[in-house]
Amino acid sequence: MRLSVLLFALVVSLTTMAQKLSFPNQQLAASWEVIENNYAGKRQFLAAFTFKNNSNVALPATGWSLFFNFPRLIYKDSVSPQVRIEHINGDFYRLTPTAAFKGLAPKDSLVVTYVAGAWAVNITDAPGGLYIVWDDMPEKGYTLTNYTVKPTTQRKQYMRYNDDKVERVTAERIYAQNASIVDLPENSLPKVFPTPVSYTEGNGSFLLDNKVQITADNRFEKEAQYLQQELKPLIGELGRATSNANGKQIQLLYKEMPNEAYELTVTSTAITITAGSAVGVFYGIQSLKSALPVNAWKAQQKSLAVPAMTVADAPRFPYRSFMLDVARNFQTKEEIFKTLDLLALYKLNVFHFHFSDDEGWRVEIPGLPELTSVGGRRGHASKDGDFLHPSFGSGPDFNTSGTGHYTRQDYIDILKYAKERHIRVIPEIETPGHARAAIASMTTRYNRLVKEGKPKEAAEYLLVDLNDSSEYRSVQRWTNNVINPAMPSAYRFMEKVTDELIAMYKDADAPLERIHFGGDEVPAGVWTKSPAVKALMQKDSSVKEVNDLWYYFFGHINDMLKRKGLLLYGWEEIAMRKTKRDGKAMYIPNPTLVHNNIQVDVWNNVIGWGSEDLPYQLANAGYKVILSPVSNMYFDLSYQKEFDEPGQYWGGFLDMDKPFYFIPFDYYKNSTRDIDGNVVNQSFFENKARLTDYGKEQIPGLQGLLWAETLTSAAKMEYLLLPKLLSLSERAWSKDPTWATEKDSTKAQALYTQAWSQFVNVLGKRELPRLDYFKGGFQYRIPTPGIVNEGGTIKMNTQIPGFAIYYTTDGSEPTLKSKRYSQPVPATGTIRARLFTPSGRAGRTVAPSLQKTM
Repeated sequence: MRLSVLLFALVVSLTTMAQKLSFPNQQLAASWEVIENNYAGKRQFLAAFTFKNNSNVALPATGWSLFFNFPRLIYKDSVSPQVRIEHINGDFYRLTPTAAFKGLAPKDSLVVTYVAGAWAVNITDAPGGLYIVWDDMPEKGYTLTNYTVKPTTQRKQYMRYNDDKVERVTAERIYAQNASIVDLPENSLPKVFPTPVSYTEGNGSFLLDNKVQITADNRFEKEAQYLQQELKPLIGELGRATSNANGKQIQLLYKEMPNEAYELTVTSTAITITAGSAVGVFYGIQSLKSALPVNAWKAQQKSLAVPAMTVADAPRFPYRSFMLDVARNFQTKEEIFKTLDLLALYKLNVFHFHFSDDEGWRVEIPGLPELTSVGGRRGHASKDGDFLHPSFGSGPDFNTSGTGHYTRQDYIDILKYAKERHIRVIPEIETPGHARAAIASMTTRYNRLVKEGKPKEAAEYLLVDLNDSSEYRSVQRWTNNVINPAMPSAYRFMEKVTDELIAMYKDADAPLERIHFGGDEVPAGVWTKSPAVKALMQKDSSVKEVNDLWYYFFGHINDMLKRKGLLLYGWEEIAMRKTKRDGKAMYIPNPTLVHNNIQVDVWNNVIGWGSEDLPYQLANAGYKVILSPVSNMYFDLSYQKEFDEPGQYWGGFLDMDKPFYFIPFDYYKNSTRDIDGNVVNQSFFENKARLTDYGKEQIPGLQGLLWAETLTSAAKMEYLLLPKLLSLSERAWSKDPTWATEKDSTKAQALYTQAWSQFVNVLGKRELPRLDYFKGGFQYRIPTPGIVNEGGTIKMNTQIPGFAIYYTTDGSEPTLKSKRYSQPVPATGTIRARLFTPSGRAGRTVAPSLQKTM
């Protein structure tokens, strides 16, 4: 009897194992959809997975797990009874069958519903990186390649909550937004971008060919070499000559002028760039490049005509920055080079390099190999150890943008490349929060060295108190991402990394003035149960409560940087101090650090959140403030509320007009709606801090920021970056526009409309066509056409004059062989339209909401 039971159990076990091993993983299809936002009248939504077994083998009832990433918190008690969904950490989840699941027969489907917090609107909100793991092979994950996300079409699916006033963008709304744009003749547009201080066109042009020679003042030798390098792919290599040589020349001349100022003169016989500094000459070269024909980069040509002009120019702000996050998703060194060329073309001079965060550490640090071997890789793992578990849909393997790092030499190469283009690279080490990749890496290092019998060496760079039982959860739902300020080893780590970075900058002969040490989003609950913290409080009377650890930490970091001749830079929180007023918690500008020349990126001006005046408060208090407002400068935000439009939207939706209409010293003036889409009157800002003249002096400039949660490829990065970056360039370089200072609101609006028309015409007829070919071409976003049905007649327009609309009337996808729109057409058939660039690249297809079939 006992033997027969054992044999039966063995047969069942072998049969189950055979089922698991024989199940074709790629035949398990999955789809996901939002069923309803504002579910049950709360700020939550109902969603559903549908799994279908397309194979001829049953999916077993047990023995497998499905892993995925999802940007919202799933309420585990709301999940369908057949499965359990467990939150592991961050955005990482595990779905496993319960006893109620009896297997999935061939061709059958399983629907799994659940409720999650907040809302889901666009494609970015969907789960990603689905893969299955079998219990018998726990180290191997199999990606589900047949996975789709169903679009939202009903109001209950895309309206977030009862008071959500931000409607989904339709073709009709786009038409109305574009209605004020005037199509301007190309020959009327300025040939230099961003808009220079003074610009006058002359008669005729200079014929640029490979017989032209470059002459340069000795001070500008590197810039002359750069100019040769830039023009060689266009017309061949130009020769060099002395200033008294015969023939046509490009002259780089010295004259005492402000640091970044330049003058550019083009006649039929010479091109002259005059400046008092190498960087001034460099910007003159960029203006010369922008004056070239837009197709100059398409292929090498015999000659190029440069229109005659006289330009006198200088930037409004000395600090013109772009921040790129490569921690969440990695970008290659080649893509960084390409991005630096883009920044140089548009006269941006700071590259804020966000290479570390919870989900990745991307720069090799000699002596700390785990930072990249662990922190630079993401793959299938339920716990951090040999590498990090998946985030942002990076999946089970190492061949995605979740994995990657720059070697020490790569980083030096990037520094050199940036220096040649007069761009400062500012490294960011995220501390004390957003540090999970570093923490995991140093914990792995600790465990390795302990096993090797080296406990003292193991503890040298440990970032957490291993006996800390504090419980917390960050905004991104991490439970292990904050460095412990009571650990002396944490400061040894910071100094080690700082010293290695200094050495790289020295080897690259690149400037390093500041290091960014993060400082944002440390959650409540950290450090409260740490023995190391309790010991520090007993030892150091300045640390009276957990909140004091914040000032203790950044005080130490600031002192360390001072010893090395560097300055502290961070997010706005490092300039804030917690206090109370009438018993209520509040923040004020921290008076203890204000005289240390500390610089902060201030992002929180979200209209409706209560800190609309924070950038001005901190500047008025004396902190160096880089205006980095989420409402205008977070390029990772989705262009508009539309299911197929990728990007975040927690800080609002951000098309290229928002950085363009940003008024740095008075952004209240044209802040007309809050985060929910409600109309905001100027009375809303009556009790908000206004920027003082002293405060204006504390604002060196502006910064555009591109966070990388959704940037799983270079193309996706470029899509969200461009054309928004050009709006940043215009606002950071060009003088204060007249529409921003005009007090009469009607006149101001008319001036703005005129300026906006010129800007988008320059983009559509000069800058974006240039970017189709510049440095191999950029995958910038192509907007969708505006369409309206007026009394049975279809009218169309575009945000980008110079781009062509093609349409069909039979419901098919428009191509370059379809009809080109030039005038209103009858509303017959099923209209679909699409925008094409001059190079033939196409955007998304749209249709009017109300079709009229005749």
